[in-house]
Amino acid sequence: MQPIYKVISKGYLLFSALALVVSPGIAAAQTTLLNVSYDVSRELYKDINAAFAAQWLAKNKEKLVINQSHGGSSSQAMAVINGLEADVVTMNQAPDVDILVERGALVSADWRKRFPNEAAPYTSVTVFLIRKGNPKAIKDWPDLARAGMQVIVPNPKTSGNGRYTYLAAYGYALQANKGNDAAAREFVRRLFANVPVLDGGGRGATTTFSQRDIGDVLVTFENEAALIDLEVGGGKFDVVYPSVTIEAPAPVALVERVVEKRGTRRVAQAYLEFLYSPEGQEIIAKHNFRPRLDAVVKKYARRFPLVRTFSVESQLGGWDKVRKEHFADGGIYDQIIVKR
Repeated sequence: MQPIYKVISKGYLLFSALALVVSPGIAAAQTTLLNVSYDVSRELYKDINAAFAAQWLAKNKEKLVINQSHGGSSSQAMAVINGLEADVVTMNQAPDVDILVERGALVSADWRKRFPNEAAPYTSVTVFLIRKGNPKAIKDWPDLARAGMQVIVPNPKTSGNGRYTYLAAYGYALQANKGNDAAAREFVRRLFANVPVLDGGGRGATTTFSQRDIGDVLVTFENEAALIDLEVGGGKFDVVYPSVTIEAPAPVALVERVVEKRGTRRVAQAYLEFLYSPEGQEIIAKHNFRPRLDAVVKKYARRFPLVRTFSVESQLGGWDKVRKEHFADGGIYDQIIVKR
């Protein structure tokens, strides 16, 4: 069955994944879920939704409609705060779940403990997607700050993808300059001075680079780089792994107020648990996200090269510190953008 596309409010495109067929003689009830997610997870959740809906139908004789809403991760969190009734959120950075705790207790304060791996069923890393043949000889972060370079990234204020790019560059610069914060700021300023346009989300940045042919390099998640190569084809791009990059866990949570109101807690809980199952982890790996289950990690080891990484917690003091110092109004990021 082909997906059904719906728009429930201006700017929010929903994708419905339906259970395939109800067998003759089975009187199936129907339940709906809404998964509010980030920009570059669209294709992943199309497959997750179809697989889970089929499993739920087989086990529970209940037809399930799973709607998807995608956009910049931080924008999506604000949409939920402003009334978009998500049963679950599947974001790409912890602050976009934490803000749902802080503003209205939409998510439980202990959401990290509700599922394994601090409620992140997979991770990704930040990589460089470059034009075929690497005409600008891009090998590592310093190349992105060279004069005359055009670097495509989404807006760190609205996109988790963009935020991770900013933090990856900042963390690299701290390591390269032995913790010198002033030097790290100057490096990131020079890099962002090379950004000609700040798209609102990761998918917009992808379009700018791959379809509008703007920029020498797209800084994005590993899975998005693989998807672009598949969709665009023609061997137009290569992937460069920098000497050090940031690990980007993708957290998930139930939206407590909504599942209680709609009576969907049981199915929403099962939906998020499915992400950790062997079947869910297989789908995750096939979409080039880094799985958690050891057996699946080993099976797809060649797809995910070993790379030196750091986390927000290990290098940058944790998300609370990062939010206050870097991304609050007037913070380090705003200061850098004004000066670029």
